[in-house]
Amino acid sequence: MSEAATRPERRAVAAYLGLALGDALGATVEFMTPAEIRATHGIHQKIVGGGWLRLKAGQVTDDTTMALALGEAILGAGGRVEAQAVAQAFDAWMRAKPVDIGNTVRRGLLHYRHSGQTQVPLDEHAAGNGALMRMLPAVLATLNADETEMQRACLVQAHITHHNPLSDAAILCVARMLRRALAGEDLPSLYAVEVLPFLQAHPVFVARKREENPSGYVVDTLRAVLQALFDNHDFETTLIDVVNRGGDADTTGAITGMLAGALYGEAALPARWLRALDPVVRERCVRQAVGLVGVY
Repeated sequence: MSEAATRPERRAVAAYLGLALGDALGATVEFMTPAEIRATHGIHQKIVGGGWLRLKAGQVTDDTTMALALGEAILGAGGRVEAQAVAQAFDAWMRAKPVDIGNTVRRGLLHYRHSGQTQVPLDEHAAGNGALMRMLPAVLATLNADETEMQRACLVQAHITHHNPLSDAAILCVARMLRRALAGEDLPSLYAVEVLPFLQAHPVFVARKREENPSGYVVDTLRAVLQALFDNHDFETTLIDVVNRGGDADTTGAITGMLAGALYGEAALPARWLRALDPVVRERCVRQAVGLVGVY
């Protein structure tokens, strides 16, 4: 692999494209069980659209479009993650009638719209995965900052809609994993340095069996993501593994895709998937990734 291909900005591109690819691949089988996926698709491994949202082939869902909204807000603020700018961007995104929107996200944005407040109250029932799926731009924008600033940025965007300790813990774990992967660290290093201490501190995320049909609960989501990531050793098989577990497959696909993209780089992204991805989305992901890494 060339030195250029391993630079953080190129890994950032792979992470952003990985998010979109995982979203587009997983959306087809969202809310299906593994048995239903096998009966319908065998092994689901093609970006073909469809699913309950009746998407076009290569179309993405709220996982990617919320990340893109966050990225535009950060770039528009000169690389800073500012709560007001991000809340306005998310509100504009919702007003544009996205193809899908989670209930917690909707409630949070309505709270902002009606109150002007950029943080929802702490809520023990808001441990969804909606703030985790979109947080990649906050990590990219703070890649050269200290970890405290990265954590602040990730939680600023999260608390506009999700203010929950489990959601926060998952976000910060994935953010640290992304930062290390973008710097070129490998899978065993991520497990030893980040994942093992995280699981020891937060044992609720430890899976006792294979996580199948994961819900939108952030614990189920992250269990499935971590299993798929550490049970496989390349981008394609990792993504195929996680989406064939069904459940909230667009989101598990998106989160796994951003991590696997950062780990394995652009060359590992299947060309057939990239060709199938909506070209406008593909271009926006690349442009934002390069821009965000360069702004700090």
